[in-house]
Amino acid sequence: MKKGRKIVEDKFDLHSLNKFASLMAMGNGYLGLRAAHEEDYAGQTRGLYIAGIYNKATVNETSELVNLPDISGFKIEINGDTFSLLNGKIHSYTRELILATGEVKREILWEIKGLRFQIVFQRFVSKENLHLLASKVTITSLDNDAVLKIVTGIDAQQTNFGKQHLIEEKVRIYNEKIMQGVYQTTESSHRISLAAACTFQGETDVNFSAKNRQLLTSIKHEIKKNQPFIIEKAGALFTSLDQGVNDPEKDAFQLIEETLLDGYDTLLEKSAFKWQEFWHKKRVSIVSENEFDQTAMDFALYHMEIMTPAHDQRFSVGAKGLTGEGYKGHVFWDTEIFIAPFHLFTEPKTAKKLLTYRYLHLQQAKEKAQLNGYEGALFPWESAFSGEEETPEFAAINIRTGIRQKVASAIAEHHIVADIAFAVVQYFENTKDEDFMKKEGLSLLKETSRFWLSRAVEEDGQFSIKDVIGPDEYTEHIDNNAYTNYMAYFNVKQTLFFMGKYGDQDGELIERGNDFLNRLYLPVPNKEGIIPQDDTFLNKPEIDLAKYKEKQGSQAILLDYSRQEVNEMQILKQADTVMLLYLFPDLFPADIVAKNLHYYEKHTIHDSSLSKAIHAIVAARCGDMEAAYRFFQEACLIDLGPNPHSSDEGIHAASLGSVWLAGVFGFANVILKNNTLSINPKLPADWSKMSFPFYCRGSRLEILLTPNQVAVTLISGPALTVEINGNEYLVNEEIEVNL
Repeated sequence: MKKGRKIVEDKFDLHSLNKFASLMAMGNGYLGLRAAHEEDYAGQTRGLYIAGIYNKATVNETSELVNLPDISGFKIEINGDTFSLLNGKIHSYTRELILATGEVKREILWEIKGLRFQIVFQRFVSKENLHLLASKVTITSLDNDAVLKIVTGIDAQQTNFGKQHLIEEKVRIYNEKIMQGVYQTTESSHRISLAAACTFQGETDVNFSAKNRQLLTSIKHEIKKNQPFIIEKAGALFTSLDQGVNDPEKDAFQLIEETLLDGYDTLLEKSAFKWQEFWHKKRVSIVSENEFDQTAMDFALYHMEIMTPAHDQRFSVGAKGLTGEGYKGHVFWDTEIFIAPFHLFTEPKTAKKLLTYRYLHLQQAKEKAQLNGYEGALFPWESAFSGEEETPEFAAINIRTGIRQKVASAIAEHHIVADIAFAVVQYFENTKDEDFMKKEGLSLLKETSRFWLSRAVEEDGQFSIKDVIGPDEYTEHIDNNAYTNYMAYFNVKQTLFFMGKYGDQDGELIERGNDFLNRLYLPVPNKEGIIPQDDTFLNKPEIDLAKYKEKQGSQAILLDYSRQEVNEMQILKQADTVMLLYLFPDLFPADIVAKNLHYYEKHTIHDSSLSKAIHAIVAARCGDMEAAYRFFQEACLIDLGPNPHSSDEGIHAASLGSVWLAGVFGFANVILKNNTLSINPKLPADWSKMSFPFYCRGSRLEILLTPNQVAVTLISGPALTVEINGNEYLVNEEIEVNL
């Protein structure tokens, strides 16, 4: 990876504390650590999370990803003055997430009472060992000798916005060096063991204490002028959920004991090597007049890697990854539609694990369907470790009326069922994994199809799917949502195909499925060429959305109109029909796609982070490159833009997944269809080159695009037929095609 690819904060700003804690979060798919400052500030949210560790604070609440005890905090006193960037004078400040290595580094020149101190903080979560994280603090007195005191340890005072999820079982000090805390979640009964130890040189006064859920070490040292004092700290985490671990307490202790011999720099080098392998294998390289394009793509891929629990098929990806407590760490349709494709086309075994997570919870989905009066499997709109529905029953309270609005997603936003089925088919089309498809895949397809067969209502000889919420969540409880109906049709059609392929003789399902396909209402373009988003959308009044588009992402329209009023106007939160056109690029003629993109974008506020990149893809396919590039860059700014609070509760995982989608499926215009990989590039005018790895049907390719040429290199696997601008080529080593 090229040097200089970093996310940089060049000034200290209280307003953006939590945004940068999310943006610069570190992780490895097993654990995630927010980049909160080592020193405390009011309003700063620390966060340490492990995939799968959820808990309910009370019986009637939903599960949430538990904020674990903190081991990254340091309290520093110099000559009796507490180090804080709110005190003294800041001569220089820079903090950077080094994407190449996964390290966060902060350098400060700080003055207090006329004395200057150079302070450097370094931190990383290991990619070489999933259970390990480490930090390093270097303090240099530039003007005089000084007395230093550092307090750090394991702080179990952390909560999820005030809710405590852990019982403290045990705290210990071993060998006057290793601190260990063992905790258990209050409801889910997961055990978590944390161990930590500090190392330093020179004569130092060290003490340990335990009080008020904190296990701390206090270090006192006299530092000499211009002689750096370095303290290193390693932490280890194990849980009762870990596969192959019999004793989390023992394993955490042993890992720290072993890593004390290595030191921070050696541990970082091992982790950085794994990051180097990742970037070599998966990086999308862009040569653009705007350097931000490459930075944004690197940022997206970095977070895609650290958010995904590729180590364990029992877990999936939350809407904020492992970077914050937003959406309580729950799993949505985001995973199958926006995140899994990156893995499918770079590391398909990871995509398989994400689908297996759904298969492992098929029983819970069947129980939810039965509870709601349906057959088959109704997957929860929000899920966690248990696989049960985790969507809160009510939204935030209206402080003027005192009334809580009921959340309708769990009872009506059923397209997630077909989204999962779509991901199953997409996985098979790219891998030809017959073993998976015969068992897990076909089971998922059959049960999701049974749901749609029971969900449809017969009217005048046709089947309708009524009272749903499509991807556009500003139009609730509507009938025959185009996205939902077409996805349900695809779901059932593919089920029957694979039943036939594998000789499944479920006669009732075959008969009912064929009847469903023959009679399901599928919206078609009206005389103006517009596909009705649902039965009533095109008859609703329109308003000028210009001022709301300027404030996209803020849901500002809900300050002027109630949700009920918004529901009765032509206002979209995010891509809905446009989402359908993205997933099925050949469903309608090109002119119809373009008309619908223009019509529906005009009525879309883009209040969801999922929207912009999808519009970029469809605009690129339509040849509107100016709009496509604008949408792409706006999608990149959802997390990286100037809004100081845009990512306070965690990054937008699906949005970052869609940045990759926009590059590969939009600008490279890669489509897998009819057993052929098609490439029909639509590069932005500012891009002179784009290259990326791509896995297809057992073959690993490197695809390089310029405005005038497509080059495809076979890295490994069998020869592959590739269609480039309508012409087929056999790639057995390397081909170059002039455009």
